[in-house]
Amino acid sequence: MSDHDFQSDLRIAHAMADAARAAIKPYFRTHLDIDNKLSEGFDPVTEADRASEKAMRDVLARLAPQDGILGEEFGTSRGSGDRRWVLDPIDGTRAFIAGLPTWTVLIGLEVAGQPQLGVIDQPHIGERFSGWPGGAQCNHGGNVRPLAVSTCRSLDQAILASTDPYLFVGSEREAFEAVHGAARLCRFGFDAYAYAMLASGGIDLVVESGLQIYDVQALIPVVTGAGGVVTDWRGGDPSRGGQVVAAANRNLLDQALDRLAPAAL
Repeated sequence: MSDHDFQSDLRIAHAMADAARAAIKPYFRTHLDIDNKLSEGFDPVTEADRASEKAMRDVLARLAPQDGILGEEFGTSRGSGDRRWVLDPIDGTRAFIAGLPTWTVLIGLEVAGQPQLGVIDQPHIGERFSGWPGGAQCNHGGNVRPLAVSTCRSLDQAILASTDPYLFVGSEREAFEAVHGAARLCRFGFDAYAYAMLASGGIDLVVESGLQIYDVQALIPVVTGAGGVVTDWRGGDPSRGGQVVAAANRNLLDQALDRLAPAAL
């Protein structure tokens, strides 16, 4: 991706994030109807999710009509080339419906199947994290600063995060507990916001499972642009989702992978 392409694509991503903010904010901390996408279990979706994705798709129809789209709520729209935007209109809908400000809008651009650019936006707090090959930044109320991961290199000094301990069952739970037990501190419940905090240097390690492609595509460029690493539990390509681990550096990643290996798929 050339520098010109990066600047142009980042402008498109920011326009989508702005549109999603405007679409979502009237719904937050209001009494919303909540639909369940599962016949068993609970996977909530609200009108805010649908309004957010529609707003982003409208921006793409205007600014990049040739590009493909994969969105959580409205599926796939084919493009004319190898570029595809991957959208999660509200990552952390459970937090959203609980009134907690840790949900985010995720915007990823993949080229030839690989993530190249990502945006993690938190409309209520007003933080926007962007990543691209070789860099990452946070814009908070117009104050823009570069992102850099922490210097923590030892698991026993690391702050670990995961969305929910109940993500893991069977051998996965045992493997996660091996990482959890070795870490200095663990925090739960932050969805994609945890990856933004890893890129910011607060959290050192994130371990998750059962992720979808739209859950991870935006996160990878933000973490790697800030100097971190993201893989699956085998140390391979995480861009399709599934079992994902993100770390501030390779040393920390390898310590986590050693403990996750027995349950790696």
